[in-house]
Amino acid sequence: MDYASGGGGSGGDHHHHHDASDRRKKRYHRHTAHQIQRLESMFKECPHPDEKTRLQLSRELGLAPRQIKFWFQNRRTQMKAQHERADNCALRAENDKIRCENIAIREALKNVICPSCGGPPVGEDSYFDEQKLQMENAQLKEELDRVSSIAAKYIGRPISQLPPVQPIHISSLDLSMSSFGGGGMVGPSLDLDLLPGSSSTMPGLPFPAMSISDMDKSLMADIAGNAMDELIRLLQTNEPLWMKSPVDGREVLNLESYERIFPRANTHLRSPNIRIEASRDSGVVIMNGLALVDMFMDANKWVELFPTIVSRARTLEVISSGILGSQSGTLQLMYEELQVLSPFVPPRQLYFLRFCQQIEQGSWAIVDVSYDIPQENQFASPCKTHRLPSGCLIQDMPNGYSKVTWVEHLEIEEKAPVHRLFGDLIHSGLAFGAERWLATLQRMCERFACLMVTGNSTRDLGGVIPSAEGKRSMMKLAQRMVSSFCQSINPSNGHQWTTLSGLNEFEVRATLHKSTDPGQPNGVVLSAATTIWLPIPPQNVFNFFRDERTRHQWDVLSNQAPVQEVAHIANGSHPGNCISVLRAFNTNQNNMLILQESCIDASGSLVVFGPVDLPAINIAMSGEDPSYIPLLPSGFTITPDGRPVMGSGGGGSSSGVGGRSGGAGGSLITVVFQILVSSLPSAKMSPESVNTVNNLIGTTVHQIKAALNCSTTTS
Repeated sequence: MDYASGGGGSGGDHHHHHDASDRRKKRYHRHTAHQIQRLESMFKECPHPDEKTRLQLSRELGLAPRQIKFWFQNRRTQMKAQHERADNCALRAENDKIRCENIAIREALKNVICPSCGGPPVGEDSYFDEQKLQMENAQLKEELDRVSSIAAKYIGRPISQLPPVQPIHISSLDLSMSSFGGGGMVGPSLDLDLLPGSSSTMPGLPFPAMSISDMDKSLMADIAGNAMDELIRLLQTNEPLWMKSPVDGREVLNLESYERIFPRANTHLRSPNIRIEASRDSGVVIMNGLALVDMFMDANKWVELFPTIVSRARTLEVISSGILGSQSGTLQLMYEELQVLSPFVPPRQLYFLRFCQQIEQGSWAIVDVSYDIPQENQFASPCKTHRLPSGCLIQDMPNGYSKVTWVEHLEIEEKAPVHRLFGDLIHSGLAFGAERWLATLQRMCERFACLMVTGNSTRDLGGVIPSAEGKRSMMKLAQRMVSSFCQSINPSNGHQWTTLSGLNEFEVRATLHKSTDPGQPNGVVLSAATTIWLPIPPQNVFNFFRDERTRHQWDVLSNQAPVQEVAHIANGSHPGNCISVLRAFNTNQNNMLILQESCIDASGSLVVFGPVDLPAINIAMSGEDPSYIPLLPSGFTITPDGRPVMGSGGGGSSSGVGGRSGGAGGSLITVVFQILVSSLPSAKMSPESVNTVNNLIGTTVHQIKAALNCSTTTS
């Protein structure tokens, strides 16, 4: 900082005749103790002196007016930093105090005993206290991080986080009774091992530290621009680039024409194990173009829109922002994991560029293309996926609808054989094809449209849901349940599926994770799943699972008790897309209800359910925020098996999404149970736990087969 124009003598002007070297020598000036003392005493009286006061000080202390001005500026900055530091320390102390109080309250809650029965109280308030405290703690941590980062700017170095408060260890005697599904149906206490590689905290996704140079950004922009050009040609050209599949009438890519129109270097060096999946589909969705574009460009909303396909996604870096606040011109580097809803199919991991461009008024194109980045990912998928230019064209239509044309184009290299049950579905390209993306998008947009409807169109039996807010709150609760269910089928890195050895003719896989999410019961959760094949059309299987009148035929945990639907919310035009609240008859669990959502589209269906107690349902139905109601969903996914079905006219049809046959072919059914096994973070996998979960899944599968007259069917 330039403190003086000519040294620090009494009146700097008469030094101008000195040479340049002399001036450089005297450029910086250390104030004397007397000068600092006088300046400090003046600062206490007046931190912002006017020009007259500064001139007076200048004459009195023999300093240039600019030196006086700069000294006061620096002193004010220093004072501000001191105040910020003090405020930060106070906030940290307050935060620490609250955290300790929260832990003390939580421990006290665990030991509360009802004076009349000697058990834990079931009052509405105590039920939610722990969930609320978890959310408060999360908010306080965010606040602490924010304040710490502000203070770090002034101090010039990062402030280390407070050490965690040591947890108080609880006696295992308190937890001898664990409950299935988080409440209600009591089962044996299970002693489980956290699987190798897992830990009490959710491990991070495989994101390397991003360091993207301007040259990298330029290269990314070139790749995205070329990909956009290719996508637009793929969207607008029909034959000979695209042709109808002779098997099921789907639009598939003519690879010879493609390689002639878009020649690539080194295609002759391609591994013989690489398979191409390429498909195109189009349809109308009930959402306007701009809203769709915004959801596609936001990683969290992208997962929300495709919960059954995208298990997790993240924007790693925004390379360029859109023009004038619009998404047109936005280029971002993203990561996602794509799944088929079964533990037998490994997720596909993709790092890719997503580029959005407005083509004309009311028309947008969004292109995805793989971008390889160096990574050390120990949980690499056994299926290497490279996305060639893929994406969609979104065109606004009247009445708030959009026409969407979707292209999927992938190079797949499987390092391990595909599970025998899923060979047809995967190798036909149906599992991750354009038809599945579009069918899911159409169904989810209908769901969002139902969520936005202000009128109360619920068919509630006896006026259970009193308002539109109550309906919305119930829909949000069910949406979170379905998302949680789908994510449980693709465990995050570190929580890998383990095959349980059992006497069943089918394979059961299990995984354990420590649940710390405020929206789940606290403790160790066991997820177990299997997939079976049945020679029954998917629509029939779906109808069987969602019909409350046949539930007792497969629901092992309800002791064959019949159930009654007490509330019903429509989620779309298909009657199978709905949310139900079910109540079991003839049980001593009058306080426990079942929340269920069923979803169906051309690509498959699912029925997801979870026990929720009466106080929680009342909170959601009254329109309050349902985000801290704990859910532990179980359920079924039903997928067409993908096997070609000959003789159905037009040269045959696949029992998959593209054939849109709906009735033909067999079904792949994935059965998933999630059980809260312990509130202790350290647990062991015991033979009892293996037997319990094997029996639960085995009995359920046998009852399904018996009810559908498939007892002799092997998977």
